[in-house]
Amino acid sequence: MPMERDRYSRQILFRPIGREGQSKLAQSRVAIVGMGALGTVSASHLVRAGVGYVRLIDRDVVEESNLQRQSLYLEADALQHRPKAEAAAQILREANSEVVIEPIVDDLHATNAEWLLSDVDVIVDGTDNFQVRYLMNDISVKHGIPWSYGGAVSSHGVTAFFRPEQTPCFVCLFGSDASMPGHDTCDTVGVISPVVSMIASLQTADVLKYLTGNEARIANRATHLDVWANDYYHTELGQPREDCPCCKHHQYRALDAKSGAMAVSLCGRATVQVRPDHPVAIDMEAFARRLAAFGKVNFNGHILRCELDGATLTLFQDGRALVHGTSEPAVARMLYARYVGM
Repeated sequence: MPMERDRYSRQILFRPIGREGQSKLAQSRVAIVGMGALGTVSASHLVRAGVGYVRLIDRDVVEESNLQRQSLYLEADALQHRPKAEAAAQILREANSEVVIEPIVDDLHATNAEWLLSDVDVIVDGTDNFQVRYLMNDISVKHGIPWSYGGAVSSHGVTAFFRPEQTPCFVCLFGSDASMPGHDTCDTVGVISPVVSMIASLQTADVLKYLTGNEARIANRATHLDVWANDYYHTELGQPREDCPCCKHHQYRALDAKSGAMAVSLCGRATVQVRPDHPVAIDMEAFARRLAAFGKVNFNGHILRCELDGATLTLFQDGRALVHGTSEPAVARMLYARYVGM
């Protein structure tokens, strides 16, 4: 089609991609886990590049504090508290109608990880916690799917491209403890948008190399940078560890857990996510009427928000909730039990 040739003409002129590479992109499938700062930049690059299918996975809604660095969202999205995956999908479809975009309003956990990630060619990390990264790593090793790791906080960031049987896996480098206590977060030290854009761009450059058959151009190293201190350096990844429980002995501890923490704090603000132990289907209209007796309710057909006891509860149809106004999981669980009752 003439429009297709015009749309991707500058990318096709780039010899390492060319027409053959562009055709490969059109047949490729990518999942992006987390549609925050890193995820929005990665999604924009990949959709505009013509990756044929992109799945957007995110559990959260748009907040005003996101707008400083999460490039696909508008003020109206924050005012309406739209789910990030759906808000991003709308913008991306308008940018490239040729790409199939599937928004998933949920978080990644042990019971849905294989369903959401095992049918794609590459997994892109846009998350802000290590527990989810261990899940992505398990899926990567078990199903032979590479994944692009990225993290950014304050003014510094890091990225690496993990390929099963070719590079060490995440467990090789960081051990088996998914809790990883003591590291900085955007809650504690903040984050500026330039480092996010740079890390996500490096991530997606490696994804494009892989999908277009230029895997030899992917370095076996982690890239570190600090945009404020003007630092840029690399760490060699080396080879997989012979004693690695994941990639050598095929023990998928994160994936085999089958149930995650009931409550987990989210990065960037005083919010805790609470998830029921078992999947449920909520009658949202009935819950809106029920909660109206306790506080101001806003129901937009997808999610329900209610102000109660000095906090705001955002309820999703699968029973998952975000409790805004606290960073304490115990407080969030108490409010959830009191008003949701599961």
